[in-house]
Amino acid sequence: MRVLLFSALVLLMSMASAPYSGRKIPDVQIKTLDQQPYQTADIKNEDGPIIISFWATWCSPCKRELNAIAEDYIDWQDETGVKLVAVSIDDARNVPKVKPYVNGQSWDYDVLLDPNGDFKRAMNVNNVPHTFLVDSDGNIVWQHNSYAPGDELELYDLVVKLSNGESISE
Repeated sequence: MRVLLFSALVLLMSMASAPYSGRKIPDVQIKTLDQQPYQTADIKNEDGPIIISFWATWCSPCKRELNAIAEDYIDWQDETGVKLVAVSIDDARNVPKVKPYVNGQSWDYDVLLDPNGDFKRAMNVNNVPHTFLVDSDGNIVWQHNSYAPGDELELYDLVVKLSNGESISE
């Protein structure tokens, strides 16, 4: 009986960590920074991997992470072809703050708005910052929640692996 329960527990645990292995970006309508409709299925990058970072203007760790990546982002693009899409989860009340903030940061990222949280829910994001790495075939291969200085270096290493055709395992 214990072996059966242990086996069932192991199976459930493996299923809980498996949703991002080979999962595609869900198709949800959100908005561009200029309030135009945008389908998330259109998030693509023929040149290499994609980083999708969920953030908010009120989230200090989110801003620290995106600013840390911004310091080397042009080099990352040159070396790996990576594309970063920053998805703001600011609600309708705070959405007007997003564009001025982004312009003040001079980020070279694509920035999208998810004021209703539809894309956030479809990606199972509970807290920000929440970062996903997507391979060139559109498969979500890695995710990370929270930010500590140096996390961007781990992310860069994974981006390099993907751009070299190596697989990523969580």
